[in-house]
Amino acid sequence: VQLVESGGGLVQAGGSLRLSCAAPRSVFSDNTMNWYRQAPGKQRNLVAMVTSGGTTNYADSVKGRFTISRDNAKNMVYLQMNNLKPEDTAVYYCSVDYRFVRYWGQGTQVTVSS
Repeated sequence: VQLVESGGGLVQAGGSLRLSCAAPRSVFSDNTMNWYRQAPGKQRNLVAMVTSGGTTNYADSVKGRFTISRDNAKNMVYLQMNNLKPEDTAVYYCSVDYRFVRYWGQGTQVTVSS
């Protein structure tokens, strides 16, 4: 299972970025898609999730600033990040649990300067 993220980069505090993740149709269709992030020296934490039916959930630290969405026709999941803060700096990973295995993308770096 290959998940491919894109859209990271360097942005000033208060700015916005949109991350994208492409997944195989067989994996994407009926499964919850997740975004995680990992800052240097810290554990990887869940940022947002969206079920196959479109129900979303967010970490408290990003509520009101980040929006996760999915395009079922394109097998894509997105993370719109607004009002970015320096503490959002991390590698962001797309993830899915499929047949009892958790799959990860390669990660995309997001750096927010103050």
